[in-house]
Amino acid sequence: MIAARDTSARLDLTPDNPRKMLLAASTGGHIAQLVRLAPGLGATDDSLWVSFDSPQTRSLLRDKRTLLVPYIKPRDWRGTLKAVGQIDKALAVENFDAAVSTGAALATAALPAARRRGIPALYIESVSRVLGPSLAGRMLYHSRLAEMRTQHRSWAGGRWGLHPSVLETFSIEDRVPPEGRPLKIFVTLGTIQGYRFDTLVDALLATGLMGEDTTWQLGYTTRDDLPGRVVQDMDAASFDRALHEADVVVTHAGVGTILGLLEAGVYPVAVVRRAGRNEHVDDHQAQIAGLMNDTRIGTAVEIEDVTAQVLLEAAARRIATTDGQPAPERR
Repeated sequence: MIAARDTSARLDLTPDNPRKMLLAASTGGHIAQLVRLAPGLGATDDSLWVSFDSPQTRSLLRDKRTLLVPYIKPRDWRGTLKAVGQIDKALAVENFDAAVSTGAALATAALPAARRRGIPALYIESVSRVLGPSLAGRMLYHSRLAEMRTQHRSWAGGRWGLHPSVLETFSIEDRVPPEGRPLKIFVTLGTIQGYRFDTLVDALLATGLMGEDTTWQLGYTTRDDLPGRVVQDMDAASFDRALHEADVVVTHAGVGTILGLLEAGVYPVAVVRRAGRNEHVDDHQAQIAGLMNDTRIGTAVEIEDVTAQVLLEAAARRIATTDGQPAPERR
């Protein structure tokens, strides 16, 4: 039986109080946020990172201790239970001061496993959840096994404490767009399995700006009718090279991809996946799109608003990052 802890007391996780932690998050935005938040939580170098094996995690976690478990599809309860077993084996042979997760399915595996071993647990809801918690967040909230935090003041309260947002550390700058040549455009659709995004591909083709200087990283979407270079996935070096060679980067409104672009200084054009078109499990990308536009750290649009003008305007902007503290204009 797992004993609930008193989650009314806030865990003292700060850089001034370094701790060895179990840090667990699914791929995409979840692991990207946790990597950026971990230094501010005081995670030591001997902390153990739990995620799925992917080009993203191999890049983000290349200098860290890792436990890579098989991919868990959205709402895959059997896969979650298998991950619990693997995580519990790791917890049985070493001690941790705290367990922290930013979701999604791995949060529901790692944090209960940690509590079973008497390890204090913290769940930080994804910044993409602007209006309220995700399914994983709701489950953990009702379990009372972890301290709960949101990155949005609008719905913080009660047992949902407020955690500084990862998006507050970025600001926008102008840059000189290219002249006298076609735009070099990089299209990256993320790593989520089981969901195509053909509507975005078609909308980009309709702008008339796609050509031989376009690079497409399509993930689960497969196409044989595209100009330029087409790949399903990229290793970290190839991805970084494509970013820095591009004048414009177009992506889905997935927080993991967006965070990676922001940290690379890229002003992203993000397009919302919709569940009604079978492009994602739900419509939470609309929330992160609204947040992007509110904070002006990118341009987020619905599929019908993908135009040549949007891409041309993005080519004249870039992102500046800070040392992990909120940018001056956000303080």
